[in-house]
Amino acid sequence: MASLERNKKILLDLVKQPGNNFCADCGAPEPDWASYTLGIFVCLNCSGIHRDLPAVSRVKSIRLDFWDDSLVEVHFVLIGNSAAKAIYEKDVPSFFYRPHQKDCVILKDQWIRAKYERREFTGDDNYFKQAYSSGLFESTLWKKGKDKKQFLKRTFVLSQKDFTLRYFVREDSKVPKAVISMKDLNAIFQPEKIGHAHGLQISYLQEERTRNLFVYHENGQIIVSWFNAIRATRLAYLQREHPTVHDIDLIPQISRSSLKEGYMEKTGPMQWEPFKKRWFTLSSMDRKLLYFKTPLDATEVGAVFIGTESHEYSVREGPCRSMRGSRWRCGITLQTPGRQFVFMCEQEQEQKEWLEAFRQIIAQPMTRQDYIRESNWRRSR
Repeated sequence: MASLERNKKILLDLVKQPGNNFCADCGAPEPDWASYTLGIFVCLNCSGIHRDLPAVSRVKSIRLDFWDDSLVEVHFVLIGNSAAKAIYEKDVPSFFYRPHQKDCVILKDQWIRAKYERREFTGDDNYFKQAYSSGLFESTLWKKGKDKKQFLKRTFVLSQKDFTLRYFVREDSKVPKAVISMKDLNAIFQPEKIGHAHGLQISYLQEERTRNLFVYHENGQIIVSWFNAIRATRLAYLQREHPTVHDIDLIPQISRSSLKEGYMEKTGPMQWEPFKKRWFTLSSMDRKLLYFKTPLDATEVGAVFIGTESHEYSVREGPCRSMRGSRWRCGITLQTPGRQFVFMCEQEQEQKEWLEAFRQIIAQPMTRQDYIRESNWRRSR
């Protein structure tokens, strides 16, 4: 019994050391599980994925399970998270997405499988690395119909030769339904919005309006491979467009998540028009507030560019009462040089989160690319 208590103390001391004090796979702080076959410390969520890989990883709770001397001394004292990363993350491509604590399950699942089960990043085999950047990536995905709820099989072809994504209605089609440039393409996982654990949202500009494609594949490895192949192609495009910029500065531009999403009610420019419930998406990278009738709409209803305070953009709380035609009482007023927008939130917490998101963008200095986006947006409205 004394030996077991001693081992638990050793583990609790080890998990506090730099490198071990964050989950080896998603970076969550204070991991309280460990894989004794890999010699790493992981969080509760990632431990569940490790349990599905018994051939390569066996996990136990640091606090609740019993630990033998051999398991502790051989695996953890000699290995630990930093040493394990040097092995299993030795050759991760710069474009490959490394999931974080709040990312969806499928991203973390495939990251863990890629590292330990398929050993994609040890440097022993370049097959997987070359596959992402092979120049042509093709697969059949389930795509939501533009005006219909059902998902239909479509063939997608990603090309690094001309930096495009094409999709075809039929497998034998010669002419694509759409040819999408990598210039403004964005891909993010949206499982809750799409209603599928592997749901991927692909967005791009079509005549200066945002167009959304919602796709999935039943095989988790395939859909995550698609996601990373898109990232590889986007990075190659950015490298061509900005040959003097280092990759470390281009990586954040590959894909972008929304700063805030959700329903609000919106009135018209005169503010006496009836309020309408709309789905809003706010992006910090392109400084745009997009709105749609529903979360799964293919095309935006409208958009608002958000500049800085020095360019006459501001946001404030209010009105704080129900306005004509509005069912909700928590108001937000967004002031732009050309118009005042009034939105209503259902709950105070939602109002607070939207205000914080708006203020974050307004406080963010505009770049040269932002001025170009603002100019293009004004010309298109």
